[in-house]
This record gives sequence, C-alpha cells and structure tokens, in this order.
Amino acid sequence: MDNEYNPDLITVEDESGKKHSFEILDTVEVDGERYVALLPVYEEAEEILNDDGELVILKVIDDEGEDVLVTIDDDDEFNKVATIFEENLSELFELNIED
Repeated sequence: MDNEYNPDLITVEDESGKKHSFEILDTVEVDGERYVALLPVYEEAEEILNDDGELVILKVIDDEGEDVLVTIDDDDEFNKVATIFEENLSELFELNIED
C-alpha cells in the first residue's frame, strides 16, 4: 500500500511579478463562485519558521477560459467563505475550532 503524500501545488504570481508556491488544501463553490484555500510552501526552513500559519483564501474567476486567482475584497463574502473552509478543514484534520 502506497502511503506517500503528494500535495497539489500551484505557483501564483503576485502583482509585482514575484512568484509564490502554495499547496491547495481545499476548494469550494459558494453562491455559484469558486474559492480555494491555500497554504504557503517554502523551500527554506527560516521561511517556515517566520510564517504566521494563516490560510490564503482566494476567489477563482474565469479570464477568457483561464482560471485566475484574485483576492476577495468584500468582507462579508470573505468571512462567509472562510467559515466554510474552517469547517471543512477542521473535519478533515479532526480539529475542534472551539479549542
């Protein structure tokens, strides 16, 4: 039995042209829109230690047939999606959000 972990990784280029690697932890569809929860991936141990451990949540939009990840500017939309991801991931990792 193969128990090897193979994360789903993507590279995202920010507005200044800098590339960042992320692991896709979850995707959801809410009100007809798609969203992804990402966790930064680092090559250097020091970068891992300096990371705050927060998920990056982005909206997926279609730009002429290509998926593009964008920030969520609306606080209500972000909070709604973040709550869904928290519930999904807590179930996945058997965490209790209340603790």
